[in-house]
Amino acid sequence: MKKFFLLLVGGLLAFSVYAKDCTVEVSIEGPIGPGSVDVLVRSQALASQEKCSSLLLLINTPGGSLESTRLMVSEILSSPRPVLCLVYPDGGHAGSAGAVLLQACHVNGAMEGTNIGAATPILGTGESAQDDLRKKMINDLTSWMDSLTGLRERNPQFGREIVTEAKAVAAKKAQEIGAIDFLVHSKKEFLEKAAGKEVKMGEKEMRTVQVGDLLPFELDLRFKFLSLLSDPQLAYLLFLGSLALLYFEFTHPGTLIAGVTGGLGLILSLVALHKLNVEWGGLMLILLGVGMLIAEMFVPSFGALGLGGMAAFIFGSVFLFDPAKTGGYTLPLSTIILTSLLFGSLFLGIGYLVLNTLRLKRRQGVDELLDLEGEVRRVDADGKSGALEAQGEIWNFESEDVLSMGDRVIIQSHEKLKLKVQKKN
Repeated sequence: MKKFFLLLVGGLLAFSVYAKDCTVEVSIEGPIGPGSVDVLVRSQALASQEKCSSLLLLINTPGGSLESTRLMVSEILSSPRPVLCLVYPDGGHAGSAGAVLLQACHVNGAMEGTNIGAATPILGTGESAQDDLRKKMINDLTSWMDSLTGLRERNPQFGREIVTEAKAVAAKKAQEIGAIDFLVHSKKEFLEKAAGKEVKMGEKEMRTVQVGDLLPFELDLRFKFLSLLSDPQLAYLLFLGSLALLYFEFTHPGTLIAGVTGGLGLILSLVALHKLNVEWGGLMLILLGVGMLIAEMFVPSFGALGLGGMAAFIFGSVFLFDPAKTGGYTLPLSTIILTSLLFGSLFLGIGYLVLNTLRLKRRQGVDELLDLEGEVRRVDADGKSGALEAQGEIWNFESEDVLSMGDRVIIQSHEKLKLKVQKKN
């Protein structure tokens, strides 16, 4: 028993020695928007899944949405692991929203050839706000920066000046004034300096930063598509345009293309405006697509509903599927498109068959005899009426032609139970 215990302890110690730690690496590139928030959340999920002890953000951004920035800062502050932020690569910058993110990170740094700052808030149109509104925005953002620099024990004056004066400084100057923790020449150097640093987690907990093998988080199609919607003006115009198209569809029923486009655009704009979670937006797009494909069976839309349904199905699949929650497995775009096309083609095929069935002229009773041939069995004195045999049944008839016994006739119509016939040539 004693030997077994010693072997067990030895095995656990060996596992702890040889088990490799990891650090998830993710790039925050381009304008800050819904795609950036989504990438940060998914990279945290990947880090939890792989039991990584830290997260590395490589920042190179001119700025972006203030609402997206607030969501990302909240994600960093509530992170269960230290978030390390580096302005990368040389020539990059952390402008506006990027500078705010840099102050929220547990450990930050910059490559020597980068710059930081210029976080004065402006409107989504790129113009300055009116005096009262501008003063309100600046005071709000300044107090927020004070709380972030105070939390991370960095230069509070720099935090205020990048907001009030749009101040921007080179990385070397930022390190000298205490705005960043480390000035480095490589990513490896930054990680080496960050390792072992004591950082504050939550309200009171202090933790030593641990750095392991880098585990890259790939920027997939989902991020690239969401990045297209990062511009607040574009998202707002998409929202208004979608409402206008839906209004047109409701007031002019039957156009269908306006309704299909408006429905897709409305969901995408809600995702872009942070009013709808990305995964829920994907689910709504898939349900909308299925609804359109079903409607295609009963509405003669000339394929508009079918094509719109397949498009919604593809977009929804891209948004709904998150590799970070499925063990890192990525569903190829080709599979999504192929599945959507097969699914859509199946519905369109069934719809075509159903529509043809509904268009078939239902015939019962006397209608079944129309266009069939009959044989004259009795002729009245006028030669234009009498009785004929058709389908084994005897029917009275009238004709504009003079008929004789045994003549073959074509049944053209009927009046109640009397057939109208024409002599077969």
